[in-house]
Amino acid sequence: MPLWFRRLEFVLSHPLLTAPIGRSLLRLAGPTTAVMAVQVFVAIAEAWFVARLGIDALAGIALVIPFITLMMNMANGGMGGGVASALARTLGAGRLEDARALVLHALLLGLGCAAIFTIFAWTALPVVFRWLGGSGPVLQQALAFSTVWFSGAAVLWSSAFLSALLRGGGDSATPSRIGLVMSLVYIPLLGVLTLGLGDWPGLGLVGCAIAPLITGVASVILLAQAIGRGRQDFWRTLGRVPLRLRLFGEILRVGAMGSVTTITATFTAMLVTGLVGRFGTAALAGYSIGMRLEFMLAPLAFGIGTGATTLVGIAAGAGAWSRAVKVAWTGGLFAFFAMGAIGWVIALLPETWSHLFASDPAVIAASVACIVHIAPFYCLFGLGLTLNFASQGAGRMTVPVIASVARLIAAAGGGWFAVEQMGLGLDGVFLAIAASLAIYGFLIAGALLLFPWKSHRG
Repeated sequence: MPLWFRRLEFVLSHPLLTAPIGRSLLRLAGPTTAVMAVQVFVAIAEAWFVARLGIDALAGIALVIPFITLMMNMANGGMGGGVASALARTLGAGRLEDARALVLHALLLGLGCAAIFTIFAWTALPVVFRWLGGSGPVLQQALAFSTVWFSGAAVLWSSAFLSALLRGGGDSATPSRIGLVMSLVYIPLLGVLTLGLGDWPGLGLVGCAIAPLITGVASVILLAQAIGRGRQDFWRTLGRVPLRLRLFGEILRVGAMGSVTTITATFTAMLVTGLVGRFGTAALAGYSIGMRLEFMLAPLAFGIGTGATTLVGIAAGAGAWSRAVKVAWTGGLFAFFAMGAIGWVIALLPETWSHLFASDPAVIAASVACIVHIAPFYCLFGLGLTLNFASQGAGRMTVPVIASVARLIAAAGGGWFAVEQMGLGLDGVFLAIAASLAIYGFLIAGALLLFPWKSHRG
């Protein structure tokens, strides 16, 4: 049988090219979205445990959160999206041997990225924390947490890339089941290591850093077994796969651009954190509580978006661009309404939310101001973030990068202008953040509406 005919037979028979879009997206995005919803409660538990350690711990972890978000969004979203997209497009095009070889190339890239983050944390983060306003006990707490957490970067990157490989191959259920089990283990483990048990006082923020590394090791083992299941010699023979620059390029072509958007978003958060830090420790702690809502909602867009990455990638690999665009809008609009509903409800009950994590009046006031100004715009953030993942699947990352830069300018530049030139104080910073979310969503959605994907070039 000719090679071209076998490739055609594979493409035409691929179920994700012919099944209804809504049902396919639900099958791919449903398990990941479900486990991401569980992560909302995990994040609430994390915030509650840290709040029990006091205001210095809350302010200290606020300094680290932008960099944690940077690494995990790169591992799961930016570079991880590149891994899933490369595998999906390769399968959509019927290149089965390349698909198998991508496993080794992805894991090597993951270890390299992990090494970069670990070295950065050990050398540069202390200076950055001081620049962001960290000092005294707050700085000590931030350094204690970040040193341990980033030392385990290789574990977290490996887990993220193995999950991305399974999702890119159309199996989102397996990494979701593993993620769910690990989440159920993680919460009590986190509580014990952070706050102690019985007469043992716990490890404080250091325990909060150790817990995800323990569950991360277990995840890597289970995910690796899932990838090799059914082929006993898979991992043994993988080492004999020749390295090809072309396959690294398949991942990096999307992953590098996706990482630019992630870096830009983290740089935005870092600059905004610096602006908020100028108003004192209470403002920084309140901002940490308020923005925790974004960190809880973003995983919902991640769950929907990763399903769109796979479905769009397979369609793009087969040249079915009209289907790819329909998938993107289906996922984006679902995220718009889901995240919008949660954001609007919390915006109506900001005091209730804030009192879950703090009792200090100054901290509560800052948290309420943050939520009231920003939460109503999470619908547009969800729309833009989901379309960003869909763009990864299509290999079209120019517009998401532009939108991320625009968000940076609006949030950081607009926040500085509101504080320094207009004298709006902390409320001015929050208004700038809200405007940046709206700009981000409108730019990505508007570009896809006016210029839908039509060809392989982009």
